[in-house]
Amino acid sequence: MKFDRIIFNGIVITVNPDFDIIEDGVVGIKDGVIRFVNPRKKDISQYSADDFVDANGGIVMPGLINSHMHLPMSLFRGLADDLPLAQWLNDYIFPAEQQHISSDTVRIGTLLSCAEMIMNGTTTCCDGYFYEDDVAAAVIETGLRAVLAQGVIDFPAPGVPDPEKNVDTAVAFVKKWKNRSLLLTPSIFCHSIYTCSGERLKQAKKAADSLGVLFQIHVAETKGETDQIVEAHSMSPVQYLDSLGIINENTLISHAVWVDDDDIEVLADRNARIVHCPESNMKLASGVAPIQNMIERGICVGLGTDGCASNNNLDLFAEMDSAAKLHKVFKKDPTVMDAKTVIKMATIEGAKAIGLLDSIGSLEPGKQADIIIIDINKPHLTPMYHPESHLVYAVCGSDVSDVFVAGKALMRNYAPVSLDVNDIMRQAVSVSLEIKQNHK
Repeated sequence: MKFDRIIFNGIVITVNPDFDIIEDGVVGIKDGVIRFVNPRKKDISQYSADDFVDANGGIVMPGLINSHMHLPMSLFRGLADDLPLAQWLNDYIFPAEQQHISSDTVRIGTLLSCAEMIMNGTTTCCDGYFYEDDVAAAVIETGLRAVLAQGVIDFPAPGVPDPEKNVDTAVAFVKKWKNRSLLLTPSIFCHSIYTCSGERLKQAKKAADSLGVLFQIHVAETKGETDQIVEAHSMSPVQYLDSLGIINENTLISHAVWVDDDDIEVLADRNARIVHCPESNMKLASGVAPIQNMIERGICVGLGTDGCASNNNLDLFAEMDSAAKLHKVFKKDPTVMDAKTVIKMATIEGAKAIGLLDSIGSLEPGKQADIIIIDINKPHLTPMYHPESHLVYAVCGSDVSDVFVAGKALMRNYAPVSLDVNDIMRQAVSVSLEIKQNHK
């Protein structure tokens, strides 16, 4: 067989069920699909391919999966830092969105986020925002894989001035984009319990289930939110959602910081999926989610950065490092959240969390060729005894040299293939000057 691309001369971290690491591996790609992942047993010239990619001894691994973020919010990076969540949202982010989020600015913010992700090794993201048709068009332009959700909220939102049309708008988005692109999966995103009524939540969840798509929601992110829900409904946020019939295997819950053992049992029993966003949670002083307890209970946990307004970057390698260290100090146990566990959160568990387990998240024959190469020929990566440990504790997003999605090259030798990153940044700066005039 003649392959489209052969990647060789690399340490292949497969993240397959056995977490096999191949010291000198070869990956064959044909029609956007991984055809084989093997140790190199013959000279590379004996393979037939249109393109040979020499990994130069680097790490070859599945592209990272950002399971929770808000693409256009890169435009608000650093706009309102060092504030509690409620004040950050109500006094800065929501007003900024009302004034500055439009079809045009959403496209610019999305392109900026996608460029950042491509350049730090993220090949799939899970987004929830507004003007999602424009988000989708921009993402397709970049070549990234994505789960994209139209936002639902109980007050006028960008692009949806009438809250009564929120769910209808989300349904129309899903119908427009479902099965339209192999790289794009539509979804529905309810912002939170405190911004959506019980009836709205049930309406949106019913729509998501009937359409067979993922339902996303922020849950129990802060103590203030949790206290508010307990006071209003005499039960925790998780229990309240469960009472509405919201939680099942197609429910993706982001944050889940303020949950107790009873909540974890509900989440496990309903097969809910969780996204951990440690850096955003730390920056907003939201608390530490009991992720180790969830994993021990068998709950699927992916990893997310959240939006750039509360992080302030989309570097999942940094997120892995933070996740591992945060839970070690929180549990006072250096053995928890070991490197392999955290890598899985950013790859195979993330794929499961967003409903794409069968196609991405590991380097195995039959899966999509979403692959990244990490250049290890750098002082901060020398020497290297355990490559999986390096990925969590030493590698930075800027060490990614090559990125492929469905076998297509999005970055080669540190250079994005099709995106004009300088022009995207110029447009983003132009938007930021207007934002800055109104939000000092």
